[in-house]
Order: sequence, then structure tokens, then C-alpha cells
Amino acid sequence: MIVERREIALVDLLDRLLAGGVVITGDLTLRIADVDLVRIDLNALISSVNRDVPAPWGE
Repeated sequence: MIVERREIALVDLLDRLLAGGVVITGDLTLRIADVDLVRIDLNALISSVNRDVPAPWGE
């Protein structure tokens, strides 16, 4: 099996990701001695904003 190796610039990768949008989700818990001290839930949508897709906040 032959795998083609392609290099892509970081700016091109970011352009592709922002054009389609990226959803990031995750959970982080800081625990000491089986006691939860801090819990962080992360839900983020990263995408480009243009006239067709306006910003979710008002102007």
C-alpha cells in the first residue's frame, strides 16, 4: 500500500477548518484525594463569519 505524503501550510489548514467550522468539546476535572475541586466543561464552535453566516451576537 502506497500512502501519499502531502505537506500543508498551517494557514491553509486553518482556512479549511474555519470554512467548514470546528466543534471542540471536553471536560476537565481537578481532583485531589478523590475529591473533585474544579470541573470545567468546554463547548466551543469555531467558524468564520461572513454575510451569509452572521455573528451569533448582536451588533
